[in-house]
Amino acid sequence: MPNVFKNIRRKLAEQNKVASYLRYATGEILLVVIGILIALQVNNWNEYRLERGQERELLLQLQSEYTSNLEQLNEKISIRKTMIHASKRLLDFIDHPEHRNIDSTYIYIGQTLINPTFDPIVNDIISSGRIELLQNAELRKKLTSWTSDVVQVTEEEVLWTKFANQVYPLDLRALASERTMNNRFWKADILSSFQLDQKKGTSLDVGDSKESIDINLLFKNRVFEGDVAHCLSSATLTNSQSYSLRNRIQEILAIIGQELKRF
Repeated sequence: MPNVFKNIRRKLAEQNKVASYLRYATGEILLVVIGILIALQVNNWNEYRLERGQERELLLQLQSEYTSNLEQLNEKISIRKTMIHASKRLLDFIDHPEHRNIDSTYIYIGQTLINPTFDPIVNDIISSGRIELLQNAELRKKLTSWTSDVVQVTEEEVLWTKFANQVYPLDLRALASERTMNNRFWKADILSSFQLDQKKGTSLDVGDSKESIDINLLFKNRVFEGDVAHCLSSATLTNSQSYSLRNRIQEILAIIGQELKRF
């Protein structure tokens, strides 16, 4: 009889050892799982912190680039306003002979020969995939459509540049003194807006031509009238597109400014 109780106690002890081992093994497994989860969480947090640092750097870069784009675009808009004013004055001279002035005529003609072109900074964030660093969905959308927005302006510029380089000057050579136009072009300081260093002025005096022209014949010429009207239309349309593009830039800069406040 004592042997029976002894065997029972031995079996219970062995069963307790197994239960204790199972509890220990389960605890070990839980500790390993918790450790892995904590390590993943720390890794995710470090990766998130790294990405946010990269996002901030990208936002600052975009802010600088689009601020430069805005300044350049405003400059081109201002130049086209000069072209529009000059075109309207020349058309007024055509319609009202009593307003004509030969000195002003050459200056205005020079101002209608300008070829302002918008050459924005284009970031490669889309092709490089860096755009995914930006958390703001609206900003990503506007940046994605930026290239197509710019095309609306540059297409008009290309058309005018071709006309201003290949057609308009040839018409003027047959109607007015190219030397005098060139000289008045310099005297009006039209080139200052296009110089790399605008604080450094460049001057030149080529002198007016000794050959006089009949200004009345110039303003009676329908080709000249059409060229001036073309300048007015082109500059007005391109500026209209430029105003829309300027709004896009300002919207982008506003969002960037708000995003930077998160850091």
